[in-house]
Amino acid sequence: QVQLVESGGGLVQAGGSLRLSCAASGRVLSSNLMGWYRQAPGKQRELVVIISSVGTTNYADSVKGRFTISRDNAKNTVYLQMNGLKPEDTAVYYCKLIQATLVAWGQGTQVTVSS
Repeated sequence: QVQLVESGGGLVQAGGSLRLSCAASGRVLSSNLMGWYRQAPGKQRELVVIISSVGTTNYADSVKGRFTISRDNAKNTVYLQMNGLKPEDTAVYYCKLIQATLVAWGQGTQVTVSS
């Protein structure tokens, strides 16, 4: 079992910044993918960015140049630095971990960007 705990969401004005964190605990393997998805009201959950344990990343086009993912493997934690936030970034942000045959999701953290 793996548990994911997210933090760092909140309310920010357009153009502002937020930093999300996701800490994994339990049976975390050294080789895994961790990342962030988001779901806005009335929309499907979508990929924001994902990072491998060796640092390979895959960003959604909508966040390239504004969001940066990083990870601390010693702490089993990933971070999402979000700059230049736009109202359309408003969503619940979910952390995801994939390893071997296991897929785990966090509980989600709300990000609201006001115009």
